[in-house]
Amino acid sequence: MTNQNTCDNYPFWIPSLSILLSLAIYSFGAYLLSVFGLIAVLPYIAFCLWTEYRVLSMSCRYCCYYGKLCGVGKGLVAPLFVKKGDPKIFLEKAIGWKELIPDFLVFLIPVIGGIIYLFIRFNFLTILLIAAIVSLAMPGAGFMRSCLLCPNCKQRELGCSAEKLFGKKK
Repeated sequence: MTNQNTCDNYPFWIPSLSILLSLAIYSFGAYLLSVFGLIAVLPYIAFCLWTEYRVLSMSCRYCCYYGKLCGVGKGLVAPLFVKKGDPKIFLEKAIGWKELIPDFLVFLIPVIGGIIYLFIRFNFLTILLIAAIVSLAMPGAGFMRSCLLCPNCKQRELGCSAEKLFGKKK
């Protein structure tokens, strides 16, 4: 049964909000790590860029939103970085929790860095940033996916391994 609410192209505000969420997590993470100097910030930023490219190359290239405005905004930029792949690969692909480790590390690395810094020099700004990045990464991203992205996703209708992993398939 086809969901009448699925989007061929998402309304501009949804991917904009999703991109702002990611940029906020990356920015807070870089700021938390900045107390350790560029030696911590530059590898973190490179890691964030790598995780974005990883999504483009492992998922976006096979998604039905390739070249379109998807919920996270990557469908439009994917053709700039990767060639379109066979959509059947997306349908056959299975992901598990180990494939999500890099995504979790994007916010866990700065949180761990912030906690370490609290032992070196306690301050409330660090606590506030840790709380902010955890709030954005967990409930913030969870809300985006469960309320704005997945319910309206055409790829979910066609087949999505992330939906299978999180047990949302109805």
